[in-house]
Amino acid sequence: MNSMFAIVLPCGYFVFVFWINVAHGDMSYSLSEEMKRGSVIGNIAKDLGLQTGALSTRRARIDTEGTDKRYCDINLEHGELIVAERIDREELCGKKPSCILKQELVLENPLELHRISLHVQDVNDNSPQFNEKLISLEIHESAVKGARFVIEEASDADVGQNSVQQYSLEKNNNFILAANGNTVELVLDKELDREKQKEINLLLTALDGGSPQRSGTVGIHVTVLDANDNAPVFSQAVYKASLPENSPIGTVVTTVSATDADEGVNGDVTYDFGHVSENVKNVFGLDHKTGELKLISEIDFETVSNYDLRIKAKDGLGLSSYTKVTVHVTDVNDNSPVIYVKSLANPIPENVSPGTEVGIINVQDVDSDNSQNVRCYIQQNVPFKLVPSIKNYYSLVTTGKLDRELVSDYNITIIATDEGSPPLSSSFRSFKVQVMARDNGSPPLSSNVTVSVFISDVNDNSPQILYPAPEGSSFMTELVPKAAHGGSLVSKVIAVDADSGQNAWLSYHIIKATDPGLFSIDLHSGEIRTQRDISESDSMKQNLIVTVKDNGQPSLSATCSIYLLISDNLAEVPELKDISYDEKNSKLTSYLIIALVSVSTFFLTFIIIILGVRFCRRRKPRLLFDGAVAIPGAYLPPSYADVDGTGTLRSTYNYDAYLTTGSRTSDFKFVSSYNDNTLPADQTLKKSLSDFTEAFGELEGCSEV
Repeated sequence: MNSMFAIVLPCGYFVFVFWINVAHGDMSYSLSEEMKRGSVIGNIAKDLGLQTGALSTRRARIDTEGTDKRYCDINLEHGELIVAERIDREELCGKKPSCILKQELVLENPLELHRISLHVQDVNDNSPQFNEKLISLEIHESAVKGARFVIEEASDADVGQNSVQQYSLEKNNNFILAANGNTVELVLDKELDREKQKEINLLLTALDGGSPQRSGTVGIHVTVLDANDNAPVFSQAVYKASLPENSPIGTVVTTVSATDADEGVNGDVTYDFGHVSENVKNVFGLDHKTGELKLISEIDFETVSNYDLRIKAKDGLGLSSYTKVTVHVTDVNDNSPVIYVKSLANPIPENVSPGTEVGIINVQDVDSDNSQNVRCYIQQNVPFKLVPSIKNYYSLVTTGKLDRELVSDYNITIIATDEGSPPLSSSFRSFKVQVMARDNGSPPLSSNVTVSVFISDVNDNSPQILYPAPEGSSFMTELVPKAAHGGSLVSKVIAVDADSGQNAWLSYHIIKATDPGLFSIDLHSGEIRTQRDISESDSMKQNLIVTVKDNGQPSLSATCSIYLLISDNLAEVPELKDISYDEKNSKLTSYLIIALVSVSTFFLTFIIIILGVRFCRRRKPRLLFDGAVAIPGAYLPPSYADVDGTGTLRSTYNYDAYLTTGSRTSDFKFVSSYNDNTLPADQTLKKSLSDFTEAFGELEGCSEV
């Protein structure tokens, strides 16, 4: 599992660099729970052989693992270890016979680490308590002398001598008390007679061994009944179960089972919890009929690793027995490593030598076994490296010379990976820095605070379209059946965004289409569907231009082209190379059509003029030609092609026009078809006079050109 953070190290300033001298050692102290804040636990300076004030000079501090509270602190003036938080042994260690708090003493200058074990001693601050305010028993009058009836024992949050040590029963005529270890039993000393006494009230007292002694009481109400002389018997004295911490709610932990030798109502067994805390009842549920124990809320190995449950089986008339269920919670790799900045030199001078230490980090993982082992490394190619120190501590040191004029700051990404199976990874990109504020008084006073820095995402990545592939890498065409109905799925645009949160929310839009009313795209999924049934009049080649936008501010986008072919068979399409949508080609086609219409209009006008001139010529006696010159192609169209019904150009006729230079009264033009006798427009036409006679009649007084 990976976690990362960024450290910015501007260069160009002086910084103190200390070599790390590491000393290993464990120190143990014993203290009573519930000591007042500021109470002295021991003198650390003396135990370490340091002079008074050395702890302040070396920047000593108490550190904890993970999110544990700091229960002790250091009086830097006197070198004393003092109580910083209320210590409740029962809250921390429960019924464990030994309660040890692990703290760490860190000396930064030079770096030294000492483990401190605080042995918390129990004080008698809890009284014995019974699970019920009133214990009800139903005992058959046929019970013989010496019959035993189990009573649920009292519990005491204290341990050792301060826990429950003895029981006493208020004097009565029928029962005596037998207590052996954790078992408390009422022993029938005199037979019961329902006709004389239907109910008996007793008072049971539990006493601990503390000083002063504490006690707790419970009333016992005995109802004398007929016939039930057998209590339920569990199949096991202790039930053991193992449960992974990621088990889903509803998981069956185990099933307890008890039988009763009696018949009828006296043999009907029901199950219930014995003396368990409310926290346990919030985690486990028990089926009163079947004895099935289920998980009803999430469990966490790092919070509680073992549960001890006491379950009672009771028959129809009140006889009961008890069993114990032990649930062991097994660890899974569900916690990512956490990186803490313990010390950071910022800024640093550019003339530091390679190997200079500029920071200290600590990496922790609250999981157990291999999942707790963490590897740490730097991702980028920067002139820094991590050097392992002690117990998941790393020193950030330089590996080469720094030059502020070339690079003034570095963004260093540190990745921590655990060895769980499989390794987990985590981001949101955050780190914690511990900040100490110290005044210059005598003695100096200080205060610590942990600053959590969260790096928020900015919209710096445009959407990336995965399908269809970008233009140039490949040419893909989707086939759309001719029989496709409205709402049919024909294609899909797939895109991703490297940003997170709303910056990665994508929307899809069609910005241009061959037929805007034929296809639509889903705003969120990118699915392209037909809006109506496909008809015969729809163009076979369809092109869609789709844009994908993210939800950032400002929004970033990417565009792609979708090529659709309305056909049931590729053989129906002779060529696919012209299917791509080209706006320039579309405009060029429009310009060609306009040009052809203009030329056609001009040509028709030209023909009408020629016919008019020819008609006028027949009415004149003669036309003089001094010479013929070719009209430059820039004045008249050099070649002209008609447009047939299919929209393609055909070369049928080309026309060359000529004017006379010696006549101001005649604007006669010669027209010829583009055939074997036609010359290019840039050449002069030379023909005999007889060549024109056939077309225009006899001309007089004209010389041969």
